[in-house]
Amino acid sequence: LLAALISMNLAILNILPIPALDGGHLMFMLIEKIMGRPLDEKVIEKISSIFFTLLIILMIFIVFNDITLLIKK
Repeated sequence: LLAALISMNLAILNILPIPALDGGHLMFMLIEKIMGRPLDEKVIEKISSIFFTLLIILMIFIVFNDITLLIKK
C-alpha cells in the first residue's frame, strides 16, 4: 500500500506543468498544437532553465525548512 501511494504521488507531481518535468513537455506540445507551429528552441530552453532553477530553489527551501524543524525538536 505504501509503495502504491508513493508511486501515485510521484506520478501526480511528475505531470505538473513544470518544464523540468514531464508535464512541462506536455505543456510545450499543447502550446505547439494550439499555435500550429513549433516553438523556438531558444524560448523553450530559457523557460526550462528558469523553471528548473525555481524547482531547485524550492527543493533547497524545503530541505532547509525540514532541517530547521529537526534542530528545534
